[in-house]
Amino acid sequence: MSATTKFESTFAVPKMDCPSEENMIKMALQSVEGVQSLTFDLPGRKLVAVHRAPVAEVLQRLEPLGLGAKLVHSAAVDDSAAGSFKSTFHVPKMDCPSEENMIKLALQDVPGVKSLSFDLANRKLTAVHGAPVAQVLQRLEPLGLGAKLLESDAVMGDDDEIDPPDNAAEARLLWILLSINAAMFVIEIVMGFIAQSTGLIADSLDMFADAAVYGLSLFAVGRAAALKTRAAHTAGWLQLALALMALSEVVRRFIAGSEPVSGLMMGMGLVALIANVICLVLISKKRDAGAHMKASYIFSANDVIANAGVILAGFLVAMTGSNYPDLVIGTVVGLIVLNGARRILSLK
Repeated sequence: MSATTKFESTFAVPKMDCPSEENMIKMALQSVEGVQSLTFDLPGRKLVAVHRAPVAEVLQRLEPLGLGAKLVHSAAVDDSAAGSFKSTFHVPKMDCPSEENMIKLALQDVPGVKSLSFDLANRKLTAVHGAPVAQVLQRLEPLGLGAKLLESDAVMGDDDEIDPPDNAAEARLLWILLSINAAMFVIEIVMGFIAQSTGLIADSLDMFADAAVYGLSLFAVGRAAALKTRAAHTAGWLQLALALMALSEVVRRFIAGSEPVSGLMMGMGLVALIANVICLVLISKKRDAGAHMKASYIFSANDVIANAGVILAGFLVAMTGSNYPDLVIGTVVGLIVLNGARRILSLK
């Protein structure tokens, strides 16, 4: 058979019974040439791999794991005339680029995914794919975004593929956005501690969340699936740690008391507002280039609202002499960032 022949191989893996073994297998096979999909059946202790490498090479990578992997069946697959499916999903909790990135990561190793089109306004995802729709839905459900299948139809040919965007221009824009948000994260968190403002500290974490989204998008280009997931988890754990730090500051300052400096709160909130407006203007020039850029536009628009909340909290602190407005805005933004970290860490 030619080197381009596709095989579908089923392996019995008697000691595979949890996601940790599943991840071991993914890492072991990530560098095998032409592995297109891995489907795990944990209750049945089975693995189905679609690959172009010889089956002996796949088995050779599995045996040292000590999971008792044995080949059950392998057959060549003729996919020369295979069609695709166009499936539309309702995803009610998808409303910003972080959820969009989660979905992309979850579907990155599903075979034959040709395009993903995101409609954030209507909470819909349209996928053109070669894998069965049940396999796509199986990857979406654990994300906790409420994904439900609306419709799925067979299509032939590549008419429904989306033209690739201007990746170079988008990469340059992402670098600019990453730089602005990363710089603002450092400046705002330092000023937050100086001003004794939990609102500024939590808002800086919102900047970090944005920077993580843009940074992960840049890092993921051309990377192996396991590295993409590992990068997402690293960003998620760091975001979780920072969110817990912000919330612990809220609790500590509620108990011990604090005297937030309203002038610094309003001044730094205004600087953050200006930074997010700049991001908004930059993204607005590209928001019609694709759904992901439109999502980034919506995400930055929401950040502007959060910045306005910090400024309002600073004004209320000045008017009332109380630290409660600062503690409230710090709690709200901290919980938002914490929930974002939870969703990122749910990726497998």
